[in-house]
Amino acid sequence: MNVSHKYSSESMCINNGNESTFGLSCDLSREEKVSFDGKLKKPLLFRDSMLMLRDIVTLDMRVEKKDRTQFFNWLENHIEEKAKAKEEQMEFVRGNINKEQEVQINKLNQKLKEIKILSKKKNTLEKEINKTDIWKDYYKIEKDFWNFIYKRDIDLWMVLDPVITVHPDMVSFEAFSLDESCYGCLSVNIDEFELLKKPKLGTTNIDFSAKLATEMKRFRTYNDVRLNVSQEGFSVDSNIMPSYLEKKIDLPETWIQGFNQVSCASFLDGLEIELSNVDIYDLCSFLRKNKAKKSPRYMKWILEPQKYIKIVLEPFGKELILKTKYNGKKKREEKIWGRRRWLVLDKLIPLAKSFKIKLLGFSMPQFIVCDLGNMKMTIGFSSWSSNDWVKGTAFNIMSGFIGDGCYKEVYELLKDKRFMNVDDIYKNLNTYSKEDINAGIGLLFKKGEAYFDIVKNLIRFRKLCSFDIDKKLYETTNLELNVKKHLDIGMNDFSLIQNENNEIEFKNKFKYKNPHYKSYNYRDTDDYNKEFILKESKIKIDGDGQIIDIDCKCNHFYKSKKNISDPCEHVLSLYLMSSKFLKLDYEINKEYKINDIMEMLLC
Repeated sequence: MNVSHKYSSESMCINNGNESTFGLSCDLSREEKVSFDGKLKKPLLFRDSMLMLRDIVTLDMRVEKKDRTQFFNWLENHIEEKAKAKEEQMEFVRGNINKEQEVQINKLNQKLKEIKILSKKKNTLEKEINKTDIWKDYYKIEKDFWNFIYKRDIDLWMVLDPVITVHPDMVSFEAFSLDESCYGCLSVNIDEFELLKKPKLGTTNIDFSAKLATEMKRFRTYNDVRLNVSQEGFSVDSNIMPSYLEKKIDLPETWIQGFNQVSCASFLDGLEIELSNVDIYDLCSFLRKNKAKKSPRYMKWILEPQKYIKIVLEPFGKELILKTKYNGKKKREEKIWGRRRWLVLDKLIPLAKSFKIKLLGFSMPQFIVCDLGNMKMTIGFSSWSSNDWVKGTAFNIMSGFIGDGCYKEVYELLKDKRFMNVDDIYKNLNTYSKEDINAGIGLLFKKGEAYFDIVKNLIRFRKLCSFDIDKKLYETTNLELNVKKHLDIGMNDFSLIQNENNEIEFKNKFKYKNPHYKSYNYRDTDDYNKEFILKESKIKIDGDGQIIDIDCKCNHFYKSKKNISDPCEHVLSLYLMSSKFLKLDYEINKEYKINDIMEMLLC
């Protein structure tokens, strides 16, 4: 979709002695007129965090493979044809080449004499023309103009402007990478500022150019830096700047959908590990010095209770032993692809207090929260670089966000309060069921009107776009409807069993249309009169609530990658059924039916 952002002026850094104003121009097409004006207490920390956010925006690790099959086929045929033609002509060419050479040399000498005469006449005419030519400086001016554009902002039309939201308690900056596999959110507590004006709450896009990033790099400890988010724009002592700056961007629909899926994925439970700066440095140092030239390119985290965490990096076979111990109850292994994206953490290692890693498990995303004191940087990586947040896993379904629910009530409540945790939303809307409230929250995510703050576990009101997005981007999909249909049927064939490793295997049988029903070829079989048949799906979840294995008998599963990065409707339905019964105590290797589980809940 084509989107136009209009700014009063470009964002700029205005220096006045030791005082610097970091001026961010707001999108004028927004309904909420956002403004913020405050002096930063730690400008260098803010500088490095914002520069890292820009690294995320410009990150693009997609590898385009060229198909050269047709070219090489053409080249082979072309060479053969040329070789035959040359052989036929070679004898004739050799016989006449000497005679032709003498003739051409004589003609060339004659032409050289004529060229000298004409060249003198040309120079004389050019001197006369240049005396009265009004366009003589045009090409020089044009060249200077494009050099100016190149230095000012080479990627002006390439990257999507970050989104800034002014909350009652903080200011947040959100951005997506070019390949849409990496999400970044910098949240700055309101205590980090000495407020000069009362903020106006809301969300807007900001003009954050390469030139502005270059100016930020000049911040020093002796600078007083003021963050000013303004509708009026900024100016310098010059009359050459335009009145307005307008950016026309071909906004990918997946950009909007990606923001939704990030919030849904971060809403899921996962394994949290707190790492030291030394651990992240060791990992980044290895990745910076070593680049894999062959597959497999992943890092395997080996987590054993009360032992130091190990990371095996393939294809090198290198083993890193971190300074952090794993405090979980059971041994586990996590494979992570797209590991070179972790190098974006490099700039914050000297500044961070710690790094909290949230792993969601089997072919699922990872989240990293960098603790910078009053600032927090949240980074979300999709399963691997070539797999963005929209392809594959339907995180909104896994989070239980199915349907519309009480969307209007949730919207009005969050718009008024600006941020709330889920339990408070339940209390304020106690006349509705939790399923309806969850569905309403999910629709807010889908429409880009809220996001999940993984640092404080809050749902925050935020309007991602200044326009109403296309309905097809947030309407309930067939996959969601099918999942809801499976949930409504009931759990008569549901069962579970827990093994010695504290892993629970859940099973359920789902209805499938029988392809043999009323088929002439199967008229004498038992399947002839069966309209539906039952097939079993399995999912295994460990003690931390992470999916470690799945299996299904449907065609979608066998055509897919057979993991949670592209689940079928049956696996998603079974996951939603299973997530309700993870915290109960079960006997080892004993099979539980749904009636057995209900008795446990009633006791």
